[in-house]
Amino acid sequence: MVPKKDVLLEIKDLRIEGYSDEKWIEIVHGVDLTLHKGEVLGLIGESGAGKSTIGLASMGFARDGCRISGGTIEFDGMELTTTPQSDLRALRGSRIAYVAQSAAASFNPAHRIIDQHTEAPIQYRIQKRVEAQEDAQELYHRLRLPNPDEIGFRYPHQVSGGQLQRAMTAMAMACRPDLIIFDEPTTALDVTTQIEVLAAIRDIVDQFNTAAIYITHDLAVVAQMADTIKVLLKGEEVEEAPTEQMLDTPQEDYTKSLWAVRSFKRPQKQRPEGVDAIPIVSVQGIDAAYGKTKVLDDVSFDIYPGMTVAVVGESGSGKSTTARCITGLLPPTKGQILYNGEALPARYQDRTKEQLRQAQMIYQMADTALNPKIRISEIIGRPAQFYSGLHGTALKNRVDELLDLIELDPAKFYNRYPPELSGGQKQRVGIARALAADPSFIICDEVTSALDQLVAEGILKLLDRLQEEFNLAYMFITHDLATVRSIADEVVVMQKGKVVEQGPKDQMFTPPHHPYTDLLLSSVPEMDPNWLTTLLEERGTDAIGEAANV
Repeated sequence: MVPKKDVLLEIKDLRIEGYSDEKWIEIVHGVDLTLHKGEVLGLIGESGAGKSTIGLASMGFARDGCRISGGTIEFDGMELTTTPQSDLRALRGSRIAYVAQSAAASFNPAHRIIDQHTEAPIQYRIQKRVEAQEDAQELYHRLRLPNPDEIGFRYPHQVSGGQLQRAMTAMAMACRPDLIIFDEPTTALDVTTQIEVLAAIRDIVDQFNTAAIYITHDLAVVAQMADTIKVLLKGEEVEEAPTEQMLDTPQEDYTKSLWAVRSFKRPQKQRPEGVDAIPIVSVQGIDAAYGKTKVLDDVSFDIYPGMTVAVVGESGSGKSTTARCITGLLPPTKGQILYNGEALPARYQDRTKEQLRQAQMIYQMADTALNPKIRISEIIGRPAQFYSGLHGTALKNRVDELLDLIELDPAKFYNRYPPELSGGQKQRVGIARALAADPSFIICDEVTSALDQLVAEGILKLLDRLQEEFNLAYMFITHDLATVRSIADEVVVMQKGKVVEQGPKDQMFTPPHHPYTDLLLSSVPEMDPNWLTTLLEERGTDAIGEAANV
């Protein structure tokens, strides 16, 4: 029998309150948590379960508008609920570190990566600047970042999302903390980059015997990372068990429902045939560049009315750039975009209001796509007013109608602000804003990647219903192949700015595949705790690193 390691973190009867409607409301209800040195605890649950709130509380921290109202949080013998703020600040970053969901939003864009990395060890007088920089480069080597001796001297916008996420993991390790809280660190990454980041996190935790709390809504990911899994629902603990036991024999109905998500799969549609079958959008041999750097090379595909074309590929493959060309935000340097058989002006400034109205976009991060200081009614009403000229009662009726369409009660949501909504509700508002223009074609840019699986399935069902109701065509940009299986009719696979393979979904998921398509399909995590280990052994470290560094 393996002896139990020393307890590093013990939380008992944790209670946290949030301030809303001029009163304090309890949002975490008496949660217990025990974490031993060198162990990884996975926290899972849908949006609003309290995962991130509990993760932050393990640092003795509560967000603005929240407060720790009860219970004890003991970290290595220190009671954090009674520790002075000055001592807590000294603890955070040195002995407890935090890795946020979005590295791009967490780094300061005005400072080089290595300067931000070395700030903590210098401030805490653990290392001098030269030593801290050398240690940073060593960590970049361990995390298999490209050009590890040079990459730190770049600014955050000069590296890819996956590289920046690994750089943030390295920064969390700068002071060799005893505990790291990983808050959805791979949510927005494509599957090949996700493997690299997961492997790097697991290696760094093993090498330094660091304990970790891994917060995620992706069950297959937590299966690769955690020794123990705790399931949460609405601020309460549902159940906790060792990972293999939890995967094999979950006890509670709610846990079983999490295991059964992504059951939604609509019938695949076929392209219309005949001389009258004209694509609503036809991308014909387009090239595009950022400055002198060519980023798209002879990209071509068609999207027909009422159909969904999924465009997949890893970071930097050209998916979102193609969308920018279609919308006119980035004029192609070669080729053309046709709408219903007629060429669109390359620049959106040269397009008519009617041409602009027909193509709308739903963005990946509703948090950044919705102005937090503008009411929901105005966010949805602006495009209805701009494109349809609605005012007064007619505009209010249209906003109410759109809120009904996205299954949000107008009486409750009309006057709310985005920060008052959950992630799934905000994404629904983004959908309503796109629908307000009454388009025929919508680009969905990673619209479910930041959502938990239950909420994501609800969004997919909503999009499917709206497509049937209004005969909408979708371009669905995604790195989630489960989403592709659920909703796509056709699939376009992109790599390094080129289309490497395309066709009907049933053909694309049937071997033989293009080697890159095969790489994507084999990179989707499975509900097997040994999956990542086996995959790394099969591919080898160098092959994994090449995929992630594209």
